[in-house]
Amino acid sequence: MSIGIGIVGLGFMGRTHLAAYRAAGKRGHDNHLVAVCDADPERRAGRAGAAGNLEAGGDAERMFDPAIVRAYPSPAELFADEDVELVSICTPTDTHVELALAALEAGKHVLVEKPVAVSASEVTRLASAARQAKTLCMPAHCMRFWPGWDWLEQKVRSGEFGAVRSAVFRRLAAPPAWSPEFYADAARTGGALVDLHIHDADFVRYLFGEPDRVTSAGTLDHVTTLYHYANGPAHVVAEGGWDHTPGFAFQMRYVVVFEEATAEFDLGRAPRLTLSRGGETVAVELPEGDGYVGEISHLLEKIRRGSHDLRVTVDEARDLARMLEAERMQL
Repeated sequence: MSIGIGIVGLGFMGRTHLAAYRAAGKRGHDNHLVAVCDADPERRAGRAGAAGNLEAGGDAERMFDPAIVRAYPSPAELFADEDVELVSICTPTDTHVELALAALEAGKHVLVEKPVAVSASEVTRLASAARQAKTLCMPAHCMRFWPGWDWLEQKVRSGEFGAVRSAVFRRLAAPPAWSPEFYADAARTGGALVDLHIHDADFVRYLFGEPDRVTSAGTLDHVTTLYHYANGPAHVVAEGGWDHTPGFAFQMRYVVVFEEATAEFDLGRAPRLTLSRGGETVAVELPEGDGYVGEISHLLEKIRRGSHDLRVTVDEARDLARMLEAERMQL
């Protein structure tokens, strides 16, 4: 069964989703691009825009064949297309909830980019609709699917290396060069706290659950948070910021100390993941691909099977938004 795909928004994240759907198809998760939506006629003609922090692949000349893929100027037209079964919402943050609600109302499955919204109250609206919908709605929390990060989750759950003593996550960048007016408006983006740091904040909750309390310092554009657990690791920290000088290379890293081993992931080196144990450090082999391909493959498989057992839910995105609001109150 090939699942018909529609993508709303053809900026950097829209192009990322396009490439990920193609890659997922090559892995056996059959899908085909039916329609796209964007206000820009150049994008509707399949011509790509600017890139982002991570290389997402895709054709630099044409994102898709406009002779085959239908291109709409308005989301309502795409939602009315009966051949579209799954919609990716890849528009600015402050449009996510309304578009996702409209897509669910039209009977579509929905993959909504992170952050779902800046405020927890907005995410709550979508969470309520998602629980009642017959179709699936999943937030695009890609780190839960990222090679090396899914490995870490498995090792924490299994206890193979003992309990976690310390977990430190770091995600740093220069200010986004794409959509500069949007990213300069913290009221719309939530700053790096909500748009960038969210990845590691979500992964902390995924690994260890809701913290008893948080201690944060910094600014919206560069924050460090300590997560306190009465019954968990004594030292859990996440730093995220996009206030670095242009030209600074994007960093995505973790160091996790177990009782019997230390795991380190660094996106900017080879090998990306190493494990120190018993007096030696070895590389951990990781599969090809990235978290975008992983999340899309996961959702396509759940749709194919008619399963609602998603690895990440809008309810979790709501709880994450509440935690981020608690962090923001301390800045």
